[in-house]
Amino acid sequence: MINNFLIIKYIGKDDKIGFKINKDFFVHNLENKKNNRENLVNNLYNLVNNYKIQLDKNFSVIVNLGPGSFSAIRISISTAKGLEISKKIKIFGYKDTDLKEFDQKNVEKLIKKNLIEKKLIKPIYLS
Repeated sequence: MINNFLIIKYIGKDDKIGFKINKDFFVHNLENKKNNRENLVNNLYNLVNNYKIQLDKNFSVIVNLGPGSFSAIRISISTAKGLEISKKIKIFGYKDTDLKEFDQKNVEKLIKKNLIEKKLIKPIYLS
């Protein structure tokens, strides 16, 4: 069961990062500036420090697999893989169409309905 997690919606439009820590859920909107792809990692780093989040083997990352921008999806998957390698966390993927609203209720539905995937090898890019 996924309890504490980071969820990343970084597909090139309406980008967001969400954290569930214990019973609290925090959402941070990311600015969509053209050619500003480094903001995901910077924002993630700042949020982890601000909320004093413990990234460890009991933490999970859920990352959007698309459809969306090729660059944005590759950056978010790479960020999740980096956290998996460095912090030994579990990573999962979801399709943008499976998450209707970016809020705690809908993310928990996504998890309960088993709409998340352990394999991140089939992202969906927009042409």
